[in-house]
Amino acid sequence: MASSPINWLGARLLSTQDVTPDIRVFEIEPDASVPIPSPGSHIQVVVQIDGRTETRSYSTVGPCNDGRYRIAVKLLSDSRGGSAYMWALKPGARFTIAAARNHFTLGRDSSFYLLLAGGIGITPIYSMALALLERGARFRVLYAARTARDLAFADDLHERLGDRLRRVTDESGDKIDLEAEIAALPSDGELYVCGPIGLLEAVKRIWRASGRPIERLRFETFGNSGAFASEPFTVAIPRLGVTFEVPANQTLLDALQANGVAMISDCRRGECGLCVLPILSADGPIDHRDVFFSDTEKATGKKLCTCVSRVAGGTLTLDTGDRAG
Repeated sequence: MASSPINWLGARLLSTQDVTPDIRVFEIEPDASVPIPSPGSHIQVVVQIDGRTETRSYSTVGPCNDGRYRIAVKLLSDSRGGSAYMWALKPGARFTIAAARNHFTLGRDSSFYLLLAGGIGITPIYSMALALLERGARFRVLYAARTARDLAFADDLHERLGDRLRRVTDESGDKIDLEAEIAALPSDGELYVCGPIGLLEAVKRIWRASGRPIERLRFETFGNSGAFASEPFTVAIPRLGVTFEVPANQTLLDALQANGVAMISDCRRGECGLCVLPILSADGPIDHRDVFFSDTEKATGKKLCTCVSRVAGGTLTLDTGDRAG
């Protein structure tokens, strides 16, 4: 299986706007005409980190029907460098992007849509909510964050959606009853989730237990969220006779490519499975940060998505497998 070609093009940063203390919206003008991105789309941005060229994926925010892209970037304290690079950009800066693609599409045949966002996961959910509002569809939005000031776009959504939006924060002591919310959905209802891996795993467990069709649960995650804090680890590939270190702020996929290991990849968010490699052994626990493998597959410890997953310290021994064809 090969990934579809990526349409890279130049772009210029038109403006920025801080919507929370650590979330900034970037308005980007591509050099060429681009199609209007559908809700749930993302663009890739080429970033420079410690002299290395890497890419990061950011969901488009809002309709983006004027030939410009808008993305929201959260400045992370444990950033691998992508968010810090983006926040250092000033209006007028030029960089390279990939035209919007969509791995998180919004369906059209449901009688009710439940949209669930955790933190910066509001970016695709915001776009979906506006699209459903325009359609006249039946839906609700559940938006959770640590504090009220972390709720980016919440005031705008409340103005547009009214009581179809529920805001939940840790500081208020409020919680979302996932079992009750899923049970209340009509039989053909759909649930869309974007947020930390812990939220996604909880939703997936409850959804499976409910016996609902798996195709009516759609989700997206961000690669920096895991069960363990990111820390350096060692990678050994006996087939190639190479051993190298993976820094805490670098993905395993990027480290593999930087050390000359030929890889296939696409989404770089743990969704498509193209970058999967077999695990021969691991000294520390595998921190699976993908949504590609099932819980059962993750428990076997046989494979991992190199774009997001890592090991919590120690040495990870991999096999490249046959990457031909």
